[in-house]
Amino acid sequence: MPIEIIPAIDLMDGKCVRLTQGDYVKKTVYHEDPLVMAKSFEDAGIRRLHLVDLDGANAHHIVNHRVLERIASGTSLTIDFGGGLKSESDLQTAFSCGASMVTGGSIAVKNPEVFAGWIEKFGAEKIILGADVKNGMIAVNGWLESTEEDLMTFIDTYCAKGIRKVICTDIVKDGMMQGPSIDLYAQILSRFPDLYLIASGGVSCMRDIILLAEAGVPAVITGKAIYEGTLSLQEISNMNLE
Repeated sequence: MPIEIIPAIDLMDGKCVRLTQGDYVKKTVYHEDPLVMAKSFEDAGIRRLHLVDLDGANAHHIVNHRVLERIASGTSLTIDFGGGLKSESDLQTAFSCGASMVTGGSIAVKNPEVFAGWIEKFGAEKIILGADVKNGMIAVNGWLESTEEDLMTFIDTYCAKGIRKVICTDIVKDGMMQGPSIDLYAQILSRFPDLYLIASGGVSCMRDIILLAEAGVPAVITGKAIYEGTLSLQEISNMNLE
């Protein structure tokens, strides 16, 4: 089964960065200009981009919308955008700046009525559920806060409200490059076989992506492995051609 490989760009101060396990202190700047990175992805035949506004997540409202606008106007990538989206105004800004989809995580936990309203107004094709998980429980606010919300119950609740796409990030794995949580994703797909599940966290090399594909995972987000050079854009390009 083919798997969609989605590179990630995390934005802080307008730059391309990566965090380790969501820790803002453990930040590495990989490129001063995210548009240059995005163009390199496009040149490798990649069609999707996961763009995260870390400043927005911290500020609880969209911050790096101008960077989104530059990437959207400077490439043909299909962009899903997340980080700090708390209001319909934030969504309107993201969509007007070129996002094709937006991801909501903390808002779906803390204000489910608002998030359900987004699904109803904008449609399930434009709204992705962000399910950030630590030891089986949902975490929010840039992973700084754990909740008592069980992952499976959380997904089930929103599937009933029309959600069809979920980004599931295992926080323990994120940025560690020690392999993704394949068993966790297999459990999710066993319970929700029609879900477009996007795995996130832990990818270290192409072998990890192949294992996810063999487990039936439809899509995977990868960031640090690309930036650290353990997963090349050529490998991704070759995989996309298969």
